[in-house]
Amino acid sequence: MPPTDDATDPLVDFLLEAPLVRDREGESLQRQLLQRIRSGILEGRLPSGCRLPGSRTLAAAIGVSRNSVTAAYDLLSAEGYIELSRQGTRVAAMARAKHGRHTSRSAPAPVIAARGASIRQNWQNGADTLAFRPGVPALGRFPLGVWKRCLDRAITSGGAGAMGYGVPQGEEALRAAILHHLAVARGVRAEPEQVVITEGAQEALALCVRLLTNPGDTAWVEDPGYRGAQTAFLCGDLNVIPVRVDADGLQASPDAWARETPRLIYTTPSHQYPTGAVLPAPRRLDLIDKARAHGAWIIEDDYDSEFRRSGELVGAMQGLVPHAPVLYIGTFSKTLFPALRIGFLVLPEALAPRAMPLLDELLRGGHRHEQLALAEFILSGQFGRHLGRMRRLYRSRRDLLQAALARHLDVPHTVAGGDSGMHLTVRLPAAFDDQRIARAVRQYDMAPAPLSRFALQPRPEDNGLVLGYGNTSESLFEPLVQRLAKVVRANGKESDQAAMPRSGRAI
Repeated sequence: MPPTDDATDPLVDFLLEAPLVRDREGESLQRQLLQRIRSGILEGRLPSGCRLPGSRTLAAAIGVSRNSVTAAYDLLSAEGYIELSRQGTRVAAMARAKHGRHTSRSAPAPVIAARGASIRQNWQNGADTLAFRPGVPALGRFPLGVWKRCLDRAITSGGAGAMGYGVPQGEEALRAAILHHLAVARGVRAEPEQVVITEGAQEALALCVRLLTNPGDTAWVEDPGYRGAQTAFLCGDLNVIPVRVDADGLQASPDAWARETPRLIYTTPSHQYPTGAVLPAPRRLDLIDKARAHGAWIIEDDYDSEFRRSGELVGAMQGLVPHAPVLYIGTFSKTLFPALRIGFLVLPEALAPRAMPLLDELLRGGHRHEQLALAEFILSGQFGRHLGRMRRLYRSRRDLLQAALARHLDVPHTVAGGDSGMHLTVRLPAAFDDQRIARAVRQYDMAPAPLSRFALQPRPEDNGLVLGYGNTSESLFEPLVQRLAKVVRANGKESDQAAMPRSGRAI
């Protein structure tokens, strides 16, 4: 029976413009009806106060069951779109009753917070499989079978109990395992209560900012240096000051301490990123002393120091002297694989008890089976064996890449960073635009990073390429470097190339 009240016509007419479709995959008649009425209200086709037909009347008019109409009305009422009463069903009053289909054309553009607007977009490195992409380990060499067994045992032993949130600071077994490894391999001085498991190193950096700074505080970063630290500080509304890096790492002048006294200092002392410099002991001790004197905290990022080529590993700054004002962070993204997303933060002894109540509110735990599996992976010796294999592999790849560069890169250049890690930094004369070169080689499935993009205040010497070799097969080095050399030569300024020697020897 058609509706008898003219006031009900708008809804019926609106619905009959395009009949509901039976047997539409994934959409029942009830769902179609619900979406049609909701969109009609939002678009202003069914204005506020418009009376809607009764459930029986509407069901008969559009050919659906009354139960479907009743269910749709009930949900729309619960969502606040319509009002049900004994006097009838009406469209509820809306703060913005009409939302036309094309209003987005005149809507104001979204505004990003000032802290976000100040962050430069990171260089687009592309897929992990692209040759020479920095920061990607040898994914195909990870012992997946061993890891699967550790994970299976963690799921079996942890059971359903390990599916809850867990301790916000992370699984006790993993914190103890990490600390045992760090004490032996890196000389870190701490207790398990000082260790916090994080979602990679980036969350550890964000926690340092939240725990220790207020908006407007000053933070120092290495220049050139790790972009993630710059981003974490800018997102905390900090005054980010670039501090130049020389052949020995971070070098802050006495004037900087007086003029731009920091609250946080970010450094990568064991293998500066991306230049590869090692901060010598006198500078480390001086940095610690001055940080204490000025009430500053040092963030020591030990991101890939496990891959030193020969001899003992460079010791951590954190354990150099007792009670150093150092927050030590690390990640398993380089030593194992990035998708694991497990990092850690070691808090200073004096800071840990004060920070824990806040961390209880900031963190929620999780990834418990993966953490338990990683604890077993470390304590069983598998982690140490994997590191040993990767050191040998990366040493071989480093040597082969250096040899290929010496043979084929026939422009003046210097190579740095080879004593540790998974990348080489090739400095080029300013005549060769590193960003243009990095874009040009993308067509050949190469993804080196331009050195200039790591600097907040680039200088002429901050020009070159950061070549990651961790996930690039050594069998490809010769043809890749030959192609890279041609692209470098093609993207140099002709006037500057004429006076340059053609020797392939690095300078």
